[in-house]
Amino acid sequence: MTESKGSDGFYGAIPVFRRFERLMDPGLYEPLPSDWSIGLADIVESTKAIAQARYKAVNMAGAAVIAAVTNALEGREFPFVFGGDGASFAVAPSDLERARQALAATATWAKEDLDLVMRVALVPLTAIRAQGLDVRVARFGPSPHLSYAMFSGGGLGWAEAAMKGGEFAVAPAPPGTQPDLSGLSCRFEEMPAMRGLILSVLVLPAQGADPAAYRALIENILTLVERSPDQSRPVPAAGPPLRWPPQGVEFEARARRGGPLFTRRIRVLARTLFAYLIMRFDIKVGGFVPKLYVQQLVENSDFRKYDDGLRMVLDCTPDLEQALAARLAAAASAGVARYGLHRQDAAMMTCFTPSAVRSNHVHFIDGARGGYASAATALKAMLATRA
Repeated sequence: MTESKGSDGFYGAIPVFRRFERLMDPGLYEPLPSDWSIGLADIVESTKAIAQARYKAVNMAGAAVIAAVTNALEGREFPFVFGGDGASFAVAPSDLERARQALAATATWAKEDLDLVMRVALVPLTAIRAQGLDVRVARFGPSPHLSYAMFSGGGLGWAEAAMKGGEFAVAPAPPGTQPDLSGLSCRFEEMPAMRGLILSVLVLPAQGADPAAYRALIENILTLVERSPDQSRPVPAAGPPLRWPPQGVEFEARARRGGPLFTRRIRVLARTLFAYLIMRFDIKVGGFVPKLYVQQLVENSDFRKYDDGLRMVLDCTPDLEQALAARLAAAASAGVARYGLHRQDAAMMTCFTPSAVRSNHVHFIDGARGGYASAATALKAMLATRA
């Protein structure tokens, strides 16, 4: 993805930090320009979809928002974060209308092709700052090939609550409208836990919490994770399992434009068979080198992030899981944080690869049995119990 005048040069000028444990350093974050807007999307009743074992569809919908906006902006770089059952991003005023159209089209596609109701909204930054909150952004580079946005300031949380309350809504596009989801796929199989269990982690500051105490908590958690083998990354060093036909073939077919669904299925089956054979037998095709792609895929995986709260998907040992749970329970009792944990046996990956021969392909990680959405449900249940 490239930086250009369309994103006003702001985001691309932010220095990239490489050590995730520096996450809470306020000096890494820059306030968004005042004329920017925040885009948001989430799946209504995602808990019900998860109960119906439809979490792969939920993940695909969340990743589709990022793919649609990226393609609408012709690959221009902009800050975004994947949330499992939704996504958030920020856009410059010159890109606002294209982002609006992409959001509207994605909401229609999610309903018609995935049978999921997607809420979408665009919130002016001025409305957020009028509440005494802010949106600040940093750039974390998990590898030399790309960076992911991190958000702080409390503004995203307020904007999400406003969207759920019906404010700033973007109406779905007319029936039959399809977003450009080129590059979006889910060809890899689930990734079973290798160290014990897959843990989805969500940690937010408690209302009125001391910022210094919350920062110390997050830094302590990150230290625990950094000391674990491979930082508890849920993606195997050799890459996720790959089989044919892939489990996600139906979703990929529905993400394609042009022709009846049956024809799209045939095309995707043929394309994925070709890709499977190349990967399986390590065949170099043009500028595509399978082993290099897999190495970049592992390095580029988005398994930890910050958007007004810490989100992680970890393949962790029972000892690490117990240490994290104990530390978070103590922090909650002290009024420092609120949190949700969800334990499962596997993780999943949804990929956005605009070009197979470039190194900046994006890979979104979530738990395979509820993931971030179930961690959020656990957080709400904890708050209700304490209340």
